[in-house]
Amino acid sequence: MTTERQAVGAYGERVAAQHLRDKGLVILNQNWRCAEGEIDLVLRDRNDLVFCEVKTRRSAVYGTPAESVTPGKVRKLRRLARCWLAETGLHAPTVRFDVVEVIPQPQGPADVRHIPSAF
Repeated sequence: MTTERQAVGAYGERVAAQHLRDKGLVILNQNWRCAEGEIDLVLRDRNDLVFCEVKTRRSAVYGTPAESVTPGKVRKLRRLARCWLAETGLHAPTVRFDVVEVIPQPQGPADVRHIPSAF
């Protein structure tokens, strides 16, 4: 059974993916998994390869969603990116790590903020 937290996270990932597509980024993988963990989105932004962490919170009462990306999460995402690169064999002149914050609203579209090169 899907918990409310999982549902909110899945919603945020769908919103973030659409937001980035609307900005012209191309999704290469969504929810890519390996034994080490999961990368929310892998995208191409012109010549850049982008590994993106999506963070969704129902409010910013306890801080912004991006503030929940801890140094440990950054290290893990970098390890996962190396695994993805090794598995796919794809390379790009520039690799960057982005965060997309999603805060659902009671009415209307969610607040979405894309933070390129967040870490």
